[in-house]
Amino acid sequence: MHPESRHERGSGTVLAAALGLVVMTAMALVLLLAQSAVMASRAASAADLAALAAADAARGLTGGEPCAIAAAVAARHDARVTACAQGTGHTVEVRTELQARTVVGAATGHARAGPPP
Repeated sequence: MHPESRHERGSGTVLAAALGLVVMTAMALVLLLAQSAVMASRAASAADLAALAAADAARGLTGGEPCAIAAAVAARHDARVTACAQGTGHTVEVRTELQARTVVGAATGHARAGPPP
């Protein structure tokens, strides 16, 4: 046995442990990004549905105040309306934020709806 080989004993274990740590960190980051993408999609869907329902109320197709309708629809999708504004031509613009938060923060959505041009 060479004298240099004694100094290298266990170096493979350290290298394997470091590689395992890198792989686990990369997987955690991928899962975090995937969770953020899903939450952003849910927030956008809640905003879309809330804006459509509010636009129907603004046009008189359904009863109720448009922003109150938007808040009710958003609440059914675990979101809250952070901003709601009626525009010209019976359009409604809605911003939502999901109640559930991730490590990155709250997911938000934005949508505008109204009658066809």
